[in-house]
This record gives sequence, structure tokens and C-alpha cells, in this order.
Amino acid sequence: MSRNRFLKEIFRAFLVGTLVFIGFIAYYSLTDNTKYEYLVSDLWTEYFQTMIFSTILYMVNTFWFVFLLKRYDNFLYTAKRMAIAVSGNILVSCIGVFFARWIILTGFYDRSFQQVLASQTLENYRQPILIALGIALIFYAIWYYKYRQESKVKEQKIIAGTASAKFDALKNQLDPHFLFNSLNVLTSLIDEDPHQAQKFTTSLSKVYRYVLEQKNKDLVSVDEELQFAKTYVRLLKMRFEDSIILEIPEASSNPEAKIVPLSLQLLLENAVKHNVVNSVKPLHIRIYEEDGFLKVTNNLQEKQVVKKSSGVGLQNIRQRYALLSKREMVIDKTNKDFTVHLPMLTQQVSVVESQEDFIEDKRYQKAKERVEAVKGFYGNLIAYCIVIPCLAYLNLKTTSFPWIIFPILGWGFGLLTHGMEAFGYNPIWGKRWEEKKLRELMDKEDF
Repeated sequence: MSRNRFLKEIFRAFLVGTLVFIGFIAYYSLTDNTKYEYLVSDLWTEYFQTMIFSTILYMVNTFWFVFLLKRYDNFLYTAKRMAIAVSGNILVSCIGVFFARWIILTGFYDRSFQQVLASQTLENYRQPILIALGIALIFYAIWYYKYRQESKVKEQKIIAGTASAKFDALKNQLDPHFLFNSLNVLTSLIDEDPHQAQKFTTSLSKVYRYVLEQKNKDLVSVDEELQFAKTYVRLLKMRFEDSIILEIPEASSNPEAKIVPLSLQLLLENAVKHNVVNSVKPLHIRIYEEDGFLKVTNNLQEKQVVKKSSGVGLQNIRQRYALLSKREMVIDKTNKDFTVHLPMLTQQVSVVESQEDFIEDKRYQKAKERVEAVKGFYGNLIAYCIVIPCLAYLNLKTTSFPWIIFPILGWGFGLLTHGMEAFGYNPIWGKRWEEKKLRELMDKEDF
């Protein structure tokens, strides 16, 4: 446990002990006037004895809890491990009570160690252990809630990271797939018509530029894809001339509508690849909108012998849509036609985390941590404003010795440091010092 963590836990032990002591005073004032008068008759001694008990019990249970988290790597919440944890809390609490009683009896009442051992009874341990166990169980419950929340966040991060990697892998398939098929076309044209092959190469470079520009986008507008489809079909017609007939709208009815990039190119490519395309049997391709879908249909005239499909085309589009939206791509195949329904998206429902989203999430997490720190400070301040007046009243009613000054100064100093930490203010190591030190370390070559 670090020094800062140790000091924080000591402060919390002091706060818990003070609250427990005030609780005892309030309880006995209402239920047992004799016990109450006994406590307030020597309030200073009783308060410090309570603080010894609370500090020792709190710290031994805290060390035990820290040990459990390190031992089980935060995976603490199983039946077996919780049984071990609670049993350990009881054991360390017994040890803590013994040492607290030993300090009190020897320090306040001049008892010897043998007398301390002789005075041990079960009743001496019952109440402190029940209180310590109750606080420990509350601590376990709070940590479990925090653990569950962090687990949910980690689970979503893993899902997002996996989806992002998968999405990138799918998009990276497009480059070799498109280039391979285009080079096959170019190879055929070189033998059939070298002049057309030269024109095809020039057009191919323009088309491939669009492929490179769009492949890293999650979605593109329907209008962009429609324009590219026209360009790509012109490229195909360099080889097939009038054997391909394309019906395509000039623009989408909804300028905001989007589809996955290069989906039309893949569908056009598949149509040419799997169907007979010649002047006797021209391939009719129609692209149109209907019921929120962009539909691509072609007359079915399948090749008798066709190379086994790699599965990149349709499966790639389907998987990319699955990662971006709940709407699915639909395929209709009849004896005459083959139609693919591409959902036109107006709102992206994506689990792929962009760099901007990541930065925004980091900023949100940092802001959330700052808000939690400020909330903790305000809670501490409210407790201070409630507890200190109660202690001052008890001091006024019970003794002339102004012992209230000690919790005012001790707790007040802790409250001050808590506030400076919560609001990010440090009079010694301010922000300028931090920035200067960061630059100094970053400039070091061996850092």
C-alpha cells in the first residue's frame, strides 16, 4: 500500500471511528441514561479509546481486503472466495480487537500483559467484531457494485474493439478482391484489344482512386455510390461494350441516405462474374429505390461453368451491415432475376469506435472522475459541518477542556487537502510545474 493510500485510509478510519462514537453517544442517550452519563463523564478518554479500536479494526480489515484483491486479481465474488474473505475479516478483527484492548488496558489503565490476557472474554469481542463485520460487508457491497459497473464498461470496450478489428479486416478484403478481378479483365483486354486495354488502365486508375478514398469510411452517401456505379459500368463496357445495359437513377430521393461503401461495385462485379454477358444475351442491371432499400437486380443467366466463388462479395456486404446496423441485407433469387436489397441508413447504429469517439470517451471518463471527486469532497464537507457542531456541543456540556479543537484541526486539514485534490489545485506543484516536468521528461532520449 502506497503512502498516499495509507494516509487516506487512516483518515477514513478516523472518520468512521468518529461517526461510530457519535452513534454510541446518541444510542445510549436514548436507551440507557446511566451508560450515557458514564460515557460523557470522561468523554475525551472514551473518544480516544473508540478511535484506537476503530483505527486498528479498519486498517487490519483494509489490509486484508487489499490482499484479497491482489490474490484473486479482483475476481473476488464467488461463493468460495467470499466465504474465505468473510472468515478472514472475522479472524483479523479478532486480532485487531486483542491489540486494541492491549493498547488501551496498558496505556490507559496500567495493566500488565498477563492481566490483559487474563481479562479476555467473549463479550469483549462480540460487539467490535459485529461492527467491523457490518462495515466490511457494506464495503464488499459497494466494491461489488463498482466491480459490476467496470465489468460492463470493459465488456463494451471488448465488443467495440473486436467489432472495429473485424470491420477493418472486412474493408481490407476489398483492395485485393477488386484489384484481382480488374487485372483479370485487363489481361483479357490485352489479348482482345490493346487500345481498349490502354483506355481501361487509365479508367482503372481513376476508379481505384475512389476505392482507396472510400474503403476507410463506415458509410457513404447513396448519391456517391450511384455516381461511382455509373463510372464503374463505363469501365466494364470497355470490355463488354453494349452487352451490359444499366438502369440507374440520377440521385437518391433522400440526400441523407447512406449505404456501406463499394457495395454497388461489388454487386455489379458479381453480376458480371456469375452471368453470361454477350451481345446475344445482354445483362440487364437495374438499380432503384423501394421501401427504404436500394435494390440491385439483374436478369439471371448463370454461366454453366464458373469458378467457385470466394464468398468475399455478398458476405462482405452482409457482415459490414451487421456491424453497422440492425437492418439486414436481403437477397431474392428467382428463376429469372437475382435481386439484392441494400438498406439505406439515415442513422448509423455502429459499435465501431472511431478515434474521435475514443477521445470523447476519455474526456468523459476524466470529467466523470473529477465529478466523483468533487461529490466526495462535498459529502466530506457535509459530514464535517454536521459532526463538528455535535462534538462541540458535547464538549461544551461535558468538560471545560477544549478538546474539540483537535478534530476541528485534524479533520479540517484533511478536508482542505481533499478539496484541493478534488478541484485539481496544488499550491506547491501546480499545473505549470507539471507541464514543465512533462516536457523535461519527454525531451530525455533515455526516458
